[in-house]
Amino acid sequence: MVRKLLLGVFSGFFTLILLAGLAWMSLNWYAEQPLRENPDEVLEFTIRPGDSLIRVASRLSDAGWIKFPQVIRLLARIDNVAGDIHAGDYLIPGGINKYELLKMFVSGDVRYYDVVLVEGSTVGEALQVLNEHEKLSQPLDEDAFQGLLTELGIEGNPEGQFYPDTYFFESGDTVESVLRRANARMSSVLAEEWEARSKNLPYETPYEALIMASLIEKETGAGWERPEISGVFVRRLGKRMRLQTDPTVIYGMGDRYQGRLSRRMLREDTPYNTYTRHGLPPTPIALVGREAINAALNPKGGKSLYFVARGDGTHHFSETLAEHNRAVRKYQIVERREDYRSTLEAQ
Repeated sequence: MVRKLLLGVFSGFFTLILLAGLAWMSLNWYAEQPLRENPDEVLEFTIRPGDSLIRVASRLSDAGWIKFPQVIRLLARIDNVAGDIHAGDYLIPGGINKYELLKMFVSGDVRYYDVVLVEGSTVGEALQVLNEHEKLSQPLDEDAFQGLLTELGIEGNPEGQFYPDTYFFESGDTVESVLRRANARMSSVLAEEWEARSKNLPYETPYEALIMASLIEKETGAGWERPEISGVFVRRLGKRMRLQTDPTVIYGMGDRYQGRLSRRMLREDTPYNTYTRHGLPPTPIALVGREAINAALNPKGGKSLYFVARGDGTHHFSETLAEHNRAVRKYQIVERREDYRSTLEAQ
């Protein structure tokens, strides 16, 4: 009797083990199947802050991507990661299985977006780009922006204090977070370039070099020209010649500038008009990249004191006023009747 009872218990226990093994094999088989028959199909999916795995699995089931949502919950319990999923936007490829899907949620393998702050743009334009990005939250109005500047220790005009670059972020990141990164990046790049600067430069502080770099940034988009333009500006400063660069005039006019410069505008005195005032303008006039900063701190040697735009994005450089005037007649004679393009004149 006891023997039969033991055999029954053993048989039942064995059956339970067998059933459990079969269940585990079935679970494992299902979990390893791809989410979709078409592996190239992609689902854009968002886990919102506060979403539970139960809610996430149900939404995936409603979308037709998981037939048995409770399996995801069971796998999470087995791995003890049910509460560790990360909020954010995800791109879920149809070729992954349920294990890989859970790993994606737990590791926070979210979709990243990017925003580009363009070299040569103004801080106002950069702020507008950030505020209008649909995936960045909490756009900054004027008061909030001024509050951020105070926290960053930026007094007065913040032009040039943010580094132009491509910034990657998760959905829901704030405009302020990108600006903080851009400001920290600018401080780092400027400090690095300042430490490696050439000798005998006309700058007392890194900020003055940043101002010069902004002029170079606005004068040319041809990278190889930047050191040469820097050389012209540095030599003019050394000779007490006015810099006479159009972008400073345009910046000083603000919203009044409508796309064309006249001689009258060049004679209108503002703190930024380098035709009417000696030395550097009071602040940078644009966002500045590393190449322009490097050029400002490592000007090309030579004797040129003038340059004129050729009309193709590059410039002709001259050592003498006579040579410069010939270049002006060659490249810009038509433009100089009333409207004016980038040209350095004699004092």
